[in-house]
Amino acid sequence: MNNKLISFVRDTYQTNDFIPLHAPTFAGNEKKYVTDTIDSTFVSSVGKYVENFEKHIETYTGATKAVATVNGTAALHTALYMAGVKQGDLVITQALTFVATCNALYHMGAEPIFVDVSKVSLGLCPKATQEYLETNAKINSDGECTHKVTGQRIKAVIPMHTFGHPVELDELLSVCLKWNLVLVEDAAESLGSFYKGKHTGTIGDFSAISFNGNKVITTGGGGMVLCRNLEAGKHTRHVTTTAKVPHPYEFYHDEPGFNYRLPNLNAALGCAQMEVLPAFLKQKRVLAEQYQTLFADSDFQFVTEPDYAQSNYWLNAIICPDTESRNLLLKETNEQGVMTRPIWQLMHRLPMFKNALRGDLRVSEWVEKHLINLPSSPVKIG
Repeated sequence: MNNKLISFVRDTYQTNDFIPLHAPTFAGNEKKYVTDTIDSTFVSSVGKYVENFEKHIETYTGATKAVATVNGTAALHTALYMAGVKQGDLVITQALTFVATCNALYHMGAEPIFVDVSKVSLGLCPKATQEYLETNAKINSDGECTHKVTGQRIKAVIPMHTFGHPVELDELLSVCLKWNLVLVEDAAESLGSFYKGKHTGTIGDFSAISFNGNKVITTGGGGMVLCRNLEAGKHTRHVTTTAKVPHPYEFYHDEPGFNYRLPNLNAALGCAQMEVLPAFLKQKRVLAEQYQTLFADSDFQFVTEPDYAQSNYWLNAIICPDTESRNLLLKETNEQGVMTRPIWQLMHRLPMFKNALRGDLRVSEWVEKHLINLPSSPVKIG
């Protein structure tokens, strides 16, 4: 199977060179818009492309308000800040995630509680979340969810849409409503993914998208906060631009803020990329279908979108029959210049989060031992 996979990938991308996991594709007006930005001299946080990019995202996702930031971690940090997460709070999330999810919490002085993922979505499991809360949490006299042992406030829940596959949002939202928790979606990987017809990132009160160089579209570095409420969205925009009060010439800031505004230069790239996003998504879906066919009669299981969702298939993935076959496939593909990778090490295995509270993580640990990501860059059709 390993040689068959290597041949398939090389035939697909038509090259004998190194094949990365997910490379950016520039197929439209990127050079034109970036050059226009340079010519205008508005290359920093002010300029037409930043606002245009936000409008593009609002129109595409259906979000009430989108606020552009310098990267996805900054977007998540802002989303958590706007959700009311404070120093000393606990936030439920998954151990099976990229470290940025937890880094945002760490730098706020908040702490993660790691709960297991679902085999259906590879994202935060609603049942496991509910079971953890029933065992370990209570609602205090102020109506706040608190941890029975530590007494800390549990403020929010962060599901991450792993590889672009939407989590079970209705069920998680129901848990959040029952326990007075704020739902903040880590939608970094899921631009172009839909949950029951709604774009990911529009169900929670706040969410974060990433436009890193390896995402479905890229701005080089960049992110976006999606807000369900318009006034909250306006406040988010204010906070990300140093909380400066508009004035013709005076500098006055009415609260602590962040210098997180996406530069116009990056936003120009994003505007061009949004114009070709539908083509990228079509190409990625065709590639996913081809992978699924390739592995159909093998011992490897291709990871498909949940029945309730339409995924962007950001990173294609397979479940290997055992850890030995996983390790052999990783070794042979990478030695042949075809990049594959294991999933991230679980967050509680990292030194800075080793003492974090956690529930039973048996599904996360099983996935960690069996999953591999495959080359997933868009491939031109025809």
